[in-house]
Amino acid sequence: QVQLVESGGGLVQAGESLLLSCEFSGRSFSNYAVVWFRQAPGTEREFVAVSSIAMSDLPSRSYYADSVKGRFTISRDNAKNTVYLRMNTLEPEDSAVYHCAATSRGTFYFTPIVRSEYDYWGQGTQVTVSS
Repeated sequence: QVQLVESGGGLVQAGESLLLSCEFSGRSFSNYAVVWFRQAPGTEREFVAVSSIAMSDLPSRSYYADSVKGRFTISRDNAKNTVYLRMNTLEPEDSAVYHCAATSRGTFYFTPIVRSEYDYWGQGTQVTVSS
């Protein structure tokens, strides 16, 4: 059974940075795409960024929501079974609970970004950005 544990959330001021971590266990990490979603109160859970399954020696591919492109960076360390989300230049609109999730359905060339495609979820970590 796959388990995911997020950490790194907190309270910061606008313009500051945070590094979120998602630790994966229970299966072969390299066979899973890992995504970050976020959910603010009263809103739907929305896609933030995703790291694809790796292929041979090629690095995983990354995709971002337009709202975070250029500010957030997703990366994965296969030796540590961990995916990171570096969030720079944070804005109050980034305040939400951030969840990571994993799926084995993707490939190197196609990575789902729809919530329903992800079977395993972490408990979430709160990010609050003050203005």
